[in-house]
Amino acid sequence: MSAFLNVESSLTGRRWAGPDPADERLAEGLAQAALLPLPVARVLAARGVAAEEAAGHLEPKLRDLLPDPLRLRDMELAAERLVAAVVAGERIAVFADYDVDGGASAALILGWLRAQGREATLYIPDRIDEGYGPNPAAIEQLARDHALIVCVDCGTLSHEALVVAKGRADVIVLDHHQGGETLPPVLAVVNPNRADEDGALGHLCAAGVVFLTLVQANRGLRARGLAEPDLIGMLDLVALATVADVAPLLGVNRAFVRQGLAVMARRARPGLVALSDVARLDSAPSAFHLGFLLGPRINAGGRVGRADLGARCLSATDRAEAEALAAQLDALNRERREIEALVRESAFAQAESHGDPALSWAAGEGWHPGVVGIVAARLKEATGRPSVVIGTAGGVGKGSARSVPGFDIGRAVQRLQAEGLIARGGGHAMVAGLTVEPARIE
Repeated sequence: MSAFLNVESSLTGRRWAGPDPADERLAEGLAQAALLPLPVARVLAARGVAAEEAAGHLEPKLRDLLPDPLRLRDMELAAERLVAAVVAGERIAVFADYDVDGGASAALILGWLRAQGREATLYIPDRIDEGYGPNPAAIEQLARDHALIVCVDCGTLSHEALVVAKGRADVIVLDHHQGGETLPPVLAVVNPNRADEDGALGHLCAAGVVFLTLVQANRGLRARGLAEPDLIGMLDLVALATVADVAPLLGVNRAFVRQGLAVMARRARPGLVALSDVARLDSAPSAFHLGFLLGPRINAGGRVGRADLGARCLSATDRAEAEALAAQLDALNRERREIEALVRESAFAQAESHGDPALSWAAGEGWHPGVVGIVAARLKEATGRPSVVIGTAGGVGKGSARSVPGFDIGRAVQRLQAEGLIARGGGHAMVAGLTVEPARIE
């Protein structure tokens, strides 16, 4: 194929190719049928959007795209148990991941409970001391004092940890990470990426799954004649998590982000207002702001500071508290950048020396586990290949992987664990984490 716009390759050496004549005819037909500018039609045609779907794709509405929550397995059981705990005044604990999706998911549940005059215990594990997901010690501690434990953005593969709660407390898992052949021994696992799901909602992040659960829970409240918390006002959290977790903007995710940005523009949530101010966001929020200004600051607590800072900021109801937490996160984000720069320089040099045509990877002693994910993302962007970066310390390697469209990095990591090549691992199509013995890194 000849050069496109007289350019044969990009600065990174990737070949430029123009549209196929058949694709161009398809775009022209779409432009005429949907009355769209040709450049817009080209983009939609490349995404497989038909003429009758164009208007909904460009202006997605929640009422048109929100799926019935009951499409997901265990949803009715999970939502009913959550409502029953509220009605009975039972103690509830929320166990969340330390990233934006986990923090937003936790804030959604905490906000829903507070709207009904209920509080819950928030537990977010320390990235370095405890690692990702539920661990036996933490679950045992929570099960002693709570009737219900809700795990958000984690738990699907946590068999060993969650069995500790059996007979002590009910456990609900609201997650989106890929599951294995068996599920943990808990009351309910709501996850569009369970092995026995059809994958139609596999593009949801955890906050999207939590939102659907709260939609179903509100139905339960309505059936009991009880007041329903406002869920539309919570869409700012769903939008933030969807973008920050790099969930594909397909189906209902587009409506989540569009409506969520409109909610965020009202500046009603103290935590997001404070974060926007420290990030010097002086215009209407956009998806760019969610992914590159707010997301990194929320993640900074889990990467190099206290793991629960992000969730506490997002769920704060007091303006002064939110401002103090946002200031801490902003300072930690500056510290994170400095640490990242040091690791990035070494990782890029090492990955180049490997010369692997299929995978970019690097590993180093003492590399901070809180920044290996960011460096892996930078490496993927620079090389256009799936990338893995691992930091080793104390005889343990903790790594993070980022992928490109067409290669499911989560399943690849799961296969490595199944074959005994790594100690632990999991994730989804574009992002994964792993723990490995340094001697097995080649």
